[in-house]
Amino acid sequence: MRVICVDDERLLMEDNVAMCRELPEIDEVKGFMSAKDALAWLTANRADLALLDIDMPDMSGIELAIKIKNLSPDTAVIFTTGYAKYAVDAFSVHASGYLLKPVSKEALAENISYVFSRRPISPKKQVSVRTFGVFEVFVDSQQLKFHMAKCKEILAYLVDKQGSSVTRSQIAAILWEDRPYDRKLQKQLDVYIRSLRDTLKEYEVERIFEMSRGTLRVIPETFDCDVYRFFAGDPDAINAYRGEYMSAYSWASITEGMLFWRQKPKTGIDS
Repeated sequence: MRVICVDDERLLMEDNVAMCRELPEIDEVKGFMSAKDALAWLTANRADLALLDIDMPDMSGIELAIKIKNLSPDTAVIFTTGYAKYAVDAFSVHASGYLLKPVSKEALAENISYVFSRRPISPKKQVSVRTFGVFEVFVDSQQLKFHMAKCKEILAYLVDKQGSSVTRSQIAAILWEDRPYDRKLQKQLDVYIRSLRDTLKEYEVERIFEMSRGTLRVIPETFDCDVYRFFAGDPDAINAYRGEYMSAYSWASITEGMLFWRQKPKTGIDS
């Protein structure tokens, strides 16, 4: 489960983040002191739960909750506040919980458990990435179709980086080797990134991709990938490699060389 905590008071925000990290059902926590910063992050990422302070200067928690629900109706919202008078307003936006400050770990854990015990569990779509030969992505055995070839290449490059964060300028240098990274190219790249995100959302697998502070990456643990299994020493993946890796992309030659030397039988000279 991924959670965001938003509170304009740093100590309270950091306390909430720390408590969330101690709960076993929570995998990742992001903290924000600004509602606008949280909303900007949510336009590119998904959260299962938003823990929101109601009384904030730039945008109230109620307003933020409405915007979050418009972006992601399935995101649960729990409000935190020092004033009980906000309770009616909180539940008017279908909040899942309401906690008075100071929030205790026990009360937070109880609210989170209650929220998610009432939500239907939907099976996650299985994502499989094939890099040996031609790069392809499959969702529940259905081949994912990209709207533009450059979108597919961006995802292929991120898969090749194995979860490492990549800047936009690095991607531009890979896709357009001879073009300067000027404003025109930046806008063009934005179009491809937006299309890639839309495609992943369309197939309901946006969890495999993350954008943060101007960088992009895939999240390796969210999908199966032949080359990842190869480097992990999986015999089936090693035997499946036939000398071709993402054959449509020249930049893939470095990893292809690594695969060759990993697969090459070790020989020695008898004394």
